[in-house]
Parts: sequence; C-alpha cells; structure tokens
Amino acid sequence: MNDDRVLTGEHLEGRHALVTGAGSGIGVAIAQALAARGATLTLLGRRASALEATRGSLAGEGHGVVVADVREFAEVREAFKSAVGARGPVAILVNNAGAARSAPFTRTDPALWQEILAVNLTGTYHCSHAALPDMLAEGWGRIVNVASTAALTGYAYVAAYCAAKHGVLGLTRALALEVAARGVTVNAVCPGYTDTPLLEAAVGNIVVSTGRSADEARATLARGNPQGRLVRPEEVAHTVAWLCLPASASINGQAVAVAGGEVMCG
Repeated sequence: MNDDRVLTGEHLEGRHALVTGAGSGIGVAIAQALAARGATLTLLGRRASALEATRGSLAGEGHGVVVADVREFAEVREAFKSAVGARGPVAILVNNAGAARSAPFTRTDPALWQEILAVNLTGTYHCSHAALPDMLAEGWGRIVNVASTAALTGYAYVAAYCAAKHGVLGLTRALALEVAARGVTVNAVCPGYTDTPLLEAAVGNIVVSTGRSADEARATLARGNPQGRLVRPEEVAHTVAWLCLPASASINGQAVAVAGGEVMCG
C-alpha cells in the first residue's frame, strides 16, 4: 500500500461496503469506485444476474452478492446478516436503490405514491437501521444516501419522487446529528439528470407527451444543467467515494449536488 495514501486517508482497505441498487447505473459506478479504493463490497439488489455482472467488473477479491428488496424490512435484515457473516461488519453503506415514475399529481394514485416512497425513503431507513448498530459499536462508519436534485428543489409531475427524496435528505440530516460524536458520518449526494438506464424512463415520458425524438428529449434534460450535458455516473461515484474516505470525517449532514451548478446550496 502506498504510504502517502495511508497518511492522507485516501484508501478503504479493510472496510466492508454495502451498496444497494448495485446492478445498474450509478450503483455499478459506485461499487467500482469503492473497490478501486480497496473496499470489499457486498452488492445488494433484486436481480442476481445484474449483481453478478457488477461483481465481475470490480477490482480486488472477496466481493459478494445478496438478493433482497429494500422495501421489505425482513429481507433487508437477512441480507445484512448474510453480508456481515461473510465479510464482517458493514463499515460503509451507500443507499443507492431508487425508483422514479412521473404523473400529474391528480393522477398520482396511492399505489404509485407508496411505491416511490417505499423504495426511495423507506428502503433507506431499512438499510440504515440494519447497518448503524455495528458502525456505532466499531466507532467508525459512513452512510451515503444517493438522493437527487429533487431533494433540493421541486420538479413538476414527479411529486412522489420529490417528496421521497426530500424525506431522504431530512433523514440524512437528523441521523447525522444523532451520530456525529460517535465516529459515523451521514451525507447525501444529489445528482442532477444522469446518463443511466433510469433516465430512459424520463426520456420515454417526454417522447410520449411531446412527440419529440429520444435525442431531442435527452437534449431537453441536458439543458437543465448549466454545463449543457448529462451528469456521468462516474462523477456521482467519485463524490460518494470521497465522502467515504477516512479523510472526509468532518463532512457530515451535507447534501452535495452533482449537477453542474443546476442547484446551488448556500
């Protein structure tokens, strides 16, 4: 190991990191970024084949896969029990699993509302609740919640998603204060429109509602970023990894926008 990295806290060797929603998009990039810094990964999601593909792309050895639905408390508990048994206490939790669907508020029925809150907000609660006791016992831990610029502002036609992500940010801030003196930090990363499979749903909605082409729809979304482009998953992953480093111990309770200046937090 490079001694300079030890001194500056820019390594994660010996840390067990669990990433939810690790089978695609930002989750894959986050897993790769953490593995590249020496962490041992548990990849959690609902599709074993996608998780296995992610595992095959990771640097290092000893990584594992657990299949679970973050909406289900009992499944999450069993998944964490399995992960801890195989790779030791979870020192880093990245709550990345998410879902987004758009609809006018008057057509946002209770089923859609509950679905979006269950994945984005309740899933974050379930996983944080499972991970935190071991972090507190160890006196060291990192929880990073992948929120969205929707946690910092409002967007039309995604009321449930905005409400869920605002909730994630509120949970981040409250939990950060509870654990601040116990060696654990809790932060949120808030990406803007990011070039992932999830974005394709937004593109499809624009195509259907406006008759524009898919390329025109992507360009519309990119214009929301002052840099005139979509965010890359690797850019989000770099920010997540930075928050997980030992040297980032003073960063706590923050919402870091990765959006080219679309949202500025003061």
